Amino acid sequence: MRINKTFIIVGLMIAFALFFELAAHADEGNEATKLTFNQPIQIPGRVLPAGTYFFKLVHNDSDQHMVQILNGDQTTVYATLQTVATERPDATDDTALAFAEQGPGKPDVLLKWFYPGRLTGNEFVYSKQTEKNLAQDKQQVVEANQPALSNSDTTGTGN
Repeated sequence: MRINKTFIIVGLMIAFALFFELAAHADEGNEATKLTFNQPIQIPGRVLPAGTYFFKLVHNDSDQHMVQILNGDQTTVYATLQTVATERPDATDDTALAFAEQGPGKPDVLLKWFYPGRLTGNEFVYSKQTEKNLAQDKQQVVEANQPALSNSDTTGTGN
């Protein structure tokens, strides 16, 4: 049985095209988002000073949701935090963040982060006492002012 060389070449070309298509989209799953805060923001375990940060998902072998927060040029990791999945009623074209306002002289607390176009986001996990206190604070959702860009380079301005 002879196999035509043309079929082999076409088959290999299709296989390579599929392989490179999958490899080119491998970074979309980390939901990297660039955010700039004009005031300090509290996250679990620390307060981030005003500035630019990258938020992205960390993929691991477990079902845990992990978010990594890095500086603006992605050279320093400030935190790797466990989160829980949370839902919102409507997806938007912008990054959405939920904050709790603690009052004068205290930084707003970051509660949730939603990637553009997604209904499921990441809710940050705080201690039971902190969550109890935050439940009494005024909460608000802020959307970044720019939509997601290609290659996971989303830019927005939070709070």
